[in-house]
Amino acid sequence: MPPHLSADRPAPQPPERDAGDAVDALISRTRRLRGDVDAVRRDTVLVDEDDPQLRWQRALCDLAVHQLDDLGAHLGQLKEGLSPEAAEQLAARTAPLTGQEPIADEQPGSLIGRVGSAEWNLLTDEVTWSDELFQIFGRTAEAGPLSLDDLPAVLLPEDQPLLTALVTDCLVDGKPIDGEFRILRPDGRMRSLHMMGEPVLDADGCTASMWAVLRDVSALHRSRQTVRRTQESARRQQDIARAERRMAMDLQEAVLPPWRGSLRLPDQGPEALDIAAHYLPSESSALIGGGWYDAMELPDGRTLLTVGDLTGHGIQATSAMAMILGALRGMAVAGIEPGALMGHLNQLLETSIQPALGSAVCCRFDPATRRLDWAQAGHPAPLLFRDGAGRPVPPPDGVLLGAASGVTYEQEELHLLPGDVLVLHTDGLARDNGNTRNGLRPGTETLLGLAPRFAEARTAQECVRTVVEEFGGTERLDDACVLIARIGA
Repeated sequence: MPPHLSADRPAPQPPERDAGDAVDALISRTRRLRGDVDAVRRDTVLVDEDDPQLRWQRALCDLAVHQLDDLGAHLGQLKEGLSPEAAEQLAARTAPLTGQEPIADEQPGSLIGRVGSAEWNLLTDEVTWSDELFQIFGRTAEAGPLSLDDLPAVLLPEDQPLLTALVTDCLVDGKPIDGEFRILRPDGRMRSLHMMGEPVLDADGCTASMWAVLRDVSALHRSRQTVRRTQESARRQQDIARAERRMAMDLQEAVLPPWRGSLRLPDQGPEALDIAAHYLPSESSALIGGGWYDAMELPDGRTLLTVGDLTGHGIQATSAMAMILGALRGMAVAGIEPGALMGHLNQLLETSIQPALGSAVCCRFDPATRRLDWAQAGHPAPLLFRDGAGRPVPPPDGVLLGAASGVTYEQEELHLLPGDVLVLHTDGLARDNGNTRNGLRPGTETLLGLAPRFAEARTAQECVRTVVEEFGGTERLDDACVLIARIGA
């Protein structure tokens, strides 16, 4: 039998790579090894078919090709989504098949220890089993091999008809044997066997004997079952995640303001606010976050403007956001000042069954005096754009909601002029690596750099469109909200 085509090749030392590259390398090596084994198998087919040893060698090649085909298919599936830890484990387990470390035939659990051969002579009733086959069946040499008539007795009853059909097709019709069945060993352990074989013909073309190679595939079946269970579990988790995302999106749609595009508050009068807002989902998380924006006219004619964000994602975050936003609207309608309102929200989060942290900014605009009263809780300050330039508004003191007990939130007032543009946003919009220049984050600098375009915009909606064009393609760790109010003339 020709030597293995890659037997003299030195063991390759793969360079460090990420999980995807590691799997690609394993797939490439598996394909090369599969080609080498297939070449050996083709060479073996050309030799004397009457030599039992050569038939045994060819059968081993067939098994190796099937196993490498399975391995290549599994690697292709795993390539779709594989963690670095899983890639390292996979590389270690497949090293013997990819030539990284030679494996000894005597190593427990190797292919040699799980494959045995047999031949049943139909003329002399002689049965020949390899030592490995005795081990697989759990029989001693003294007990002797099983004849074709006795072999079905050790199979599970439901698998006996399959073996009978395989043997009959082989002996009567000359068909090769390729099938699996389960046996019950004398020690009570059940094993799954894969049987491959064919008839051996005499000079007259009649069946003289039948030979077969039997492989213990019990471990392989357990691995496949584990893979199936894992895949089913992963699919269930994906279904749960999709359902949770849909529920979170539905809840968010129900809670956030129903208006889309521009909003004018109050709807009449020259001093009305032109308002527009937008929600930008996270690029790195599959779940909806707890960000919000809102604008509403209050009973006394003033206008509420608010933007905020809660920690977390999914149903828990959106349900907490719904609670906070509902409380905020109710207290604003009741006439509670922005500073005191923040204090009540902080107490609400503290006493909630599901504690969370949040940041928020709450503004109340009086169109008659163009005065803006506002407070914030650990939130980015509003940006004021006037005469083609922008600047952050100096913030009053205020810690994150839910971070401390008995906190007092300061309140500031700001006088706005016709044509001013006020931008409220969550931290996710301008999030960066934390570095600052001139006391400003790069994201904030980017927003302030939009001042000339805001000056040319005729509506708040055009301003929002400018922000979305600038930040919409940016990968964000969190979702983001932006609300823009343009002061009427």
